[in-house]
Amino acid sequence: MTSPESSPAARQSDLASRIVGLANLYRLLVPPVLLGVRLSTHPAPVFGAQAPQLFLLALAVYATLGALLTIAGRRRWPSRTALVLGHVAIDSAAIGALLYASGGASSGLGILLVIPVLAMTLLAQGREPLLIAAIASLAVLTQQILAQVAGYASASDYPLAGVMGAVVFLVALAAWPVATRLRENEALVRRQELDLANLAQLSQYIVQHLRESILVVDPGDRIRLINESAAQMLGDRVAVPGALLGEVAPRLLYLLSTWRASQESPAAAAADDARRPEPGTFVAADGARVIEPHFAPLGTDRPPPVLVFLEDTGAIAAKVQQSKLAALGRLSASIAHEIRNPVGAMSHAAQLLAESAALAEEDRRLTSIMRSNAARVSDIIENILQLSRREAPRPERLPLGEWCEAFREEFCETLQVPAERLAIEGDGDIEVRADPGQLHQIVWNLCQNALTHGSDPAGEEPVRIRIGRLVPTGRPFLEVVDRGPGIGPADAERVFEPFFTRAARGTGLGLFLARELAEGNAATLLYEPHEGGGSRFRIVFSDPRRWRAL
Repeated sequence: MTSPESSPAARQSDLASRIVGLANLYRLLVPPVLLGVRLSTHPAPVFGAQAPQLFLLALAVYATLGALLTIAGRRRWPSRTALVLGHVAIDSAAIGALLYASGGASSGLGILLVIPVLAMTLLAQGREPLLIAAIASLAVLTQQILAQVAGYASASDYPLAGVMGAVVFLVALAAWPVATRLRENEALVRRQELDLANLAQLSQYIVQHLRESILVVDPGDRIRLINESAAQMLGDRVAVPGALLGEVAPRLLYLLSTWRASQESPAAAAADDARRPEPGTFVAADGARVIEPHFAPLGTDRPPPVLVFLEDTGAIAAKVQQSKLAALGRLSASIAHEIRNPVGAMSHAAQLLAESAALAEEDRRLTSIMRSNAARVSDIIENILQLSRREAPRPERLPLGEWCEAFREEFCETLQVPAERLAIEGDGDIEVRADPGQLHQIVWNLCQNALTHGSDPAGEEPVRIRIGRLVPTGRPFLEVVDRGPGIGPADAERVFEPFFTRAARGTGLGLFLARELAEGNAATLLYEPHEGGGSRFRIVFSDPRRWRAL
C-alpha cells in the first residue's frame, strides 16, 4: 500500500507550491516596478535617492533571487520551517536594504513586507507566524537605526517604523487562524489522497488477481481495462489498454458486435432465453484453449462500455466430462453383462441362418442387415468399455516427424489406402511428450474420419498431417487437415460431445474419446474450420518447458 512518505501528498503540497509560486512572482514584479518609478521621477527620484547604488544592487539581487527560486520550482527544502524562514529572511533583507537606500520608514516601502509575511504565515506551523512577524519588524527597525546613523533619516521616523512593525504583527496574527484551517484541510486532503491511492491499488490488485478473466471494452471497441489472465488468453503483447479489440481478437469483436445488436433490438431483448442465440466461442492466443465470452453493460450510456468475462470452456468441460465418465463407467458394467452377450447371440444366430441352403435371397439380405447392425451395437459397447477402462498414460519423448512417418505407413497398409492420400508437412525435428499408444489412437481416429467424411470430392487433395509450433507460445502441435465439406457452424460446438454424430452409422464416441485421451496427455484437441473449406483438427501438446512438472 502507499505510505505517507511515498505519497504525492507527503511531498511539497500543491497549496504550498502555489503560495511559494505567487511569492516568487511578487519578487519578480517588485524590482521592475520600483525601477520604473525611480526612472519616471528622475532627476529627483522618489525611491533610492539616499543610496542609489545600494538601491539598484538590492533590486538586482532581489530579482535574481526571485528568478532562482522560481526556477528551483518544487525542489524539496529540508523542512517546511526552513522553507518559511528562508523566504522571510530573503524578503526582509531585500526590502530592508531598499528602505535604507530610500531614507528609512518615511519612504513607505515598508508596506512591501505585508505580502511576503502574509504568504509565509499561511505556510507556517505552530508559533512560527510570530517569528515571521518578528523577523520582518526587526528588519524595519534595524534599517531605521542604520539610516539614522548614516544621516539618511531623522529620529522622528521611529514611530512610523514602529507602526510598520505593528502592521506586520497584525497581518501575521490575522492570518494565523487561516493558516491553522489550511493545515487541517491539507492534512484531510492528504489522508483522502492516501485512502484513494490505497483503494486504487487494492482495486487494481483485485482485478489483476481475479480467477476470472475480465476486460472492459469502450464504445469505440478499444480495450480500457484488462487483467493478467485475460491478457494471457488474448496475447500478452497485443492485449493492452488502448488496443483495438478487432486487432487483438477479431472473433471476440464479432461476438461482441452480435451481442450489442441483440441488446439494441427490443424484440431480442424481450425474447425468452430459449430464443436467444447460443453464445459463441473462440480459440485463445496460445491456440490451446477454447474461450467462451460473456458480456455485461457498464453504466447507462448509450452505447455503454461492456464488461467481458472470458471463460475457459476446458475447465468446465472437464468437470462435466468427469461426471459423464462416472456415469458411463457404471453404465458400461451393466452393458457388458446385459447387452453384449445377447447381441453376440443374435449375431451368431443370424450367421447360422444365413448359412442355410433353404434360405431365400431376400431373407439372406435381412440376415445381413441383422449382422451389420449387431456389429454396430458391438462397436458402441466396445467404445464405451474402452472409455471406462482407459489406462493411465505412459508419456514418452517422441520425435514427431519419425513417429508420423511410421504411422502413415501402418495406417495406409492397414486400410489399403494409397500413401499419396496422406501427406506429412512441417518441421520433423519437433519432439513431444505423450503416450505413443494413446497418440496413435487419437491420430488414427482423426485420419480415418478425414478419409471417410472429409475427402475432397474431386479426389485431388490429400489429407494432410501438419507439424509445427504455435507462434505465441512455442508449443508443438499436430494438425489433421482435409478439404471436404467441413462441419456446419451449428455442429462445430458439439463435435466433441459423446454420442453426437451426423453419420448414418457413426457412434458419436470417436472424437469424444480422442479429446479425453489428449487431455490425459496434457494436450488439447481443438477443431477449426479450414480456410477455403474443410476441417482442421489440431492437437496442441504440452509445453516442453513444463515436461519436468508433468
